[in-house]
Amino acid sequence: MVDAAAPVILEAEHLSKRFGAVTALTDVSLRLHRGEVLGLVGDNGAGKSTLIKILCGFHKPDSGTYSFDGKQVHLSSPMEARALGIQTVYQDLALVNDLSVYHNMFLGRERKKRILGIPLLDNRSMRRLTVEYLSNLGIRIPNVDNTVSMLSGGQRQSIAVARSIYSNPTVLIMDEPLAALGVRESRLVLNLVLALKKRGDISIILIAHNYGQVFEVCDRINFLSGGEIVYDTRTADTTVADLTNLVTSGYKLNNLAPAAGTTAFEAP
Repeated sequence: MVDAAAPVILEAEHLSKRFGAVTALTDVSLRLHRGEVLGLVGDNGAGKSTLIKILCGFHKPDSGTYSFDGKQVHLSSPMEARALGIQTVYQDLALVNDLSVYHNMFLGRERKKRILGIPLLDNRSMRRLTVEYLSNLGIRIPNVDNTVSMLSGGQRQSIAVARSIYSNPTVLIMDEPLAALGVRESRLVLNLVLALKKRGDISIILIAHNYGQVFEVCDRINFLSGGEIVYDTRTADTTVADLTNLVTSGYKLNNLAPAAGTTAFEAP
């Protein structure tokens, strides 16, 4: 469990975002501590995808502030976010099915060598580094020469995460990494998150629908509803039943206090 006094690496305050007549976010405040795994949960349409796209530079908020490592930022693109050390693994993975595992690992940053002055792909080097890196992360792929299309869903997610953290990000945002995965495949991804958590050098925002999985790997949970964070608590101070009640009854917290660990409800 990450100490609540740990420094804040990423903070958003009073973010709002509209798309024409549709209000996606009304007033979102969120903070992520160093080394923390934060679970972001909420029903479909709650605004999770919009919030993530703001945090990774894809969208600009209409109002509010966004700070990274204590400094206010105004991101114009995902490239700027990656330059800061914010990496995002999207649900669609952005892997190329017809390329090998090791080619996907180095997609967009291929290693090259020169022969008689002609730049060529250094396949041997990329393959060797991929094997070493996946092994260090505890990811077991029978053959990195295989195309991604031959992998299971869990293996594909693991490769997407491994590729994102190869550049040593400070923050990793995982958008529904467990969606549509079976029990065994989900286990691969959860084990990888736990391994990253144990390292302690990466802060993670995990979007998920399965509360049991969230409780297994996350230090704290934020519940997004109606474009606002309506529940912010440590996983140790709440239960799956609390979250379920929040959904079914529409209750809200009396006081929104990030990292306060409160579980008090009030009827609307």
